[in-house]
Amino acid sequence: MSKNTGNKEAIALIGALIVSLGLAGGGFWFLFMRSDSPITAPGTSTSSPEPGSAPTAPGSADNPLAAIATNQPNQPVVPMDGSVTMVRLVKQLQNAFAQKNPNIATTYGIPDGRPNGSNKGLQALRNGQVVIAATSRPLKSEDVTAGLVAVPIARDSLAIVVGQGNSFSGSLTVDQLRGIFTGKITNWNQVGGENRPIRVWNRANASGTQDLFKDVVLEGQDFPPDNANFRTWPRDETTPIFQRLGSDGISYTTVFQAVGQRTIKILPIDGISPTDRQSIIDGRYPLTRFLFLATRRDIFPNAKAFIEFALSDEGQQVVERAGFVRLQ
Repeated sequence: MSKNTGNKEAIALIGALIVSLGLAGGGFWFLFMRSDSPITAPGTSTSSPEPGSAPTAPGSADNPLAAIATNQPNQPVVPMDGSVTMVRLVKQLQNAFAQKNPNIATTYGIPDGRPNGSNKGLQALRNGQVVIAATSRPLKSEDVTAGLVAVPIARDSLAIVVGQGNSFSGSLTVDQLRGIFTGKITNWNQVGGENRPIRVWNRANASGTQDLFKDVVLEGQDFPPDNANFRTWPRDETTPIFQRLGSDGISYTTVFQAVGQRTIKILPIDGISPTDRQSIIDGRYPLTRFLFLATRRDIFPNAKAFIEFALSDEGQQVVERAGFVRLQ
């Protein structure tokens, strides 16, 4: 072999090695970026949406369902946990799914059939205790790093509520709401009401509803510590909070949990009521969100079948019957 031929072969070998390393590095970068990018509702950014911006439903170009594989062996039971807000929806989906799939059992709430809230449900999913977590908040970075995927299945909105005996009957702005829940506005006369203190009843720290409220309304600010006029409820419950609103309290919940309740009034925000379903669909009502079913990227077929059912036309009819807004 000549010296020139040897040099050419060495150069070719080095070039091939560089290309191989570049492809491998690029593939690692692609996988890393995909696995580290928070998955919220398709078409939305990971930051809090601007008030009035309409959420985007799943589209063919960006559908989290496509990221879920079914390489795991099938299991006879699909265990789930998560959002208290979504109990009614999940239960109705379970019933409708069982009619079409009588050989597939599903459970919701561990260990005794009582769901533990979005945050604890996602923790149970990360720990492998369940295969699906119903969550009323988008995934956080630690969820995505753990390999979770969130599939939006419905739209919902938050209602700001006061007791039926509260004399305030006006509308609040998002800025006023932020002031109330950060402790800067402490009297109803500061928002056009009577001269009496505002008592805030905050949702539990385990609540996905609290997470959403904090992100959308407080814009990352913290709630004040508990005091005489601010109380964070210890459990993810709704009715006990309603019972304590009286004539000066304020809180928040999902619209479907508020509609039809005789002990409370729903306050408009920026002059728009969340009971107008079209305002939720087009994003005019500022406190609107998606509801999700979260899972790992690789699950058994029965679990994916449940999520697919929730997205089907029949599943979306269940969404409507449960009091939420279907995706399309």
